[in-house]
Amino acid sequence: MRSLNIAATGMVAQQRNVEVVSNNLANMNTTGYMRRRSEFHDLLYQNLRRVGSTSSDAGTIVPSGVQIGLGVKLAAVYRIHEQGNLTSTDNSFDMAVQGQGMFQILLPSGDTAYTRDGTFQLNADGEIVTHDGYKLQPSISVPNTAIDVTINSSGEVLAKIEGKVALQNVGQIKVAVFANDAGLQAEGNNLYVPTPASGQASTGTPGSTGYGSILQGFLETSNVNAVEEISNLISAQRAYEMNSKVIQTSDEMMGTVANMR
Repeated sequence: MRSLNIAATGMVAQQRNVEVVSNNLANMNTTGYMRRRSEFHDLLYQNLRRVGSTSSDAGTIVPSGVQIGLGVKLAAVYRIHEQGNLTSTDNSFDMAVQGQGMFQILLPSGDTAYTRDGTFQLNADGEIVTHDGYKLQPSISVPNTAIDVTINSSGEVLAKIEGKVALQNVGQIKVAVFANDAGLQAEGNNLYVPTPASGQASTGTPGSTGYGSILQGFLETSNVNAVEEISNLISAQRAYEMNSKVIQTSDEMMGTVANMR
């Protein structure tokens, strides 16, 4: 009975769906997290009577045929790149990108990763770094004589130096955009790396055409909607239960045949 295998693929698919939903809920409070969505495809079909074949020597055509589906599979898990809410932190080095764009981070390997997480601090050398100590790119150093730092919407880092009236420009933040954000590969720690599917990064000044602006003292929260995720979880649970019911029913039908005298 094909229904056993078909229902089994449905249960596996819904199991993966629940895993995606649970990951979204687990990251509700993760800064810059982008929620995921499961997409499914139907599997191959078995033609018991092929559509379009001739049904007589008079040339009559079978209009619909008989195709039996073989189940479902997980096709993709999409990232939804929509702006999360902005929350005030009053931390001078916390930043959020309003609109398109990601911060560039230098990894210990020398490669560049990208993130929407604008939680930054200063290291012992006065460089702006992530909570793991990875440097923001282009590298920006704040003098130890600075008593205040202002980051404007264009990404200019302006330091107020003790004893000086004018602000000193100590660096320029650049943001990166991709042709296909969904093609980025998640590396964990809120970091992404480019792939052939995402294309290479295009960097630019925040606030210019096609690039979001910088908002100092704010962080972007995750874009997870708890109510929507709970609804998806319930839907996946019901689908899982119905597929398990199909397996139970198929087993009972096979038992009936086996017990025939």
